[in-house]
Amino acid sequence: MINLSSQLTGELFDLHELEQKLQPIGFSFSDNWDYEHGYFDYKIAEQGGYQFLRIPFSVVEGTLDSPTAPATVKVNQPYLLSHAYQDGIDDHVQEGNFRAAFDQFQTPRDKDADFPEEFIQTGKELVQQCEQVLLVERGK
Repeated sequence: MINLSSQLTGELFDLHELEQKLQPIGFSFSDNWDYEHGYFDYKIAEQGGYQFLRIPFSVVEGTLDSPTAPATVKVNQPYLLSHAYQDGIDDHVQEGNFRAAFDQFQTPRDKDADFPEEFIQTGKELVQQCEQVLLVERGK
């Protein structure tokens, strides 16, 4: 994991606004969320796994699952993350057949693998693009 400095860190946004501005430039709302925090991910590459720029956020008002009360979130420090997956079949799965029908993915070989040097600049440029998209209307 490589932390990236950003003008976004500490900024507050309406979650819907954040999503509406980040999705068109390639970010997706990560499946890895709970009621108090979540992530927007941008897949940079697939080199021996997946390389992401992750923009984490925490809820300061509301909850992520409420359609009637939009959440206000605080953006936390963006970082680069490499997720190395296992090749082949997971012979050591501990789940029953019922769960396997819904969760067919293996345990990662290394969920915090080394991030390839050649994609670090790409991650920094993506953070700058996010700053431009999200902060330009605020005059920052």
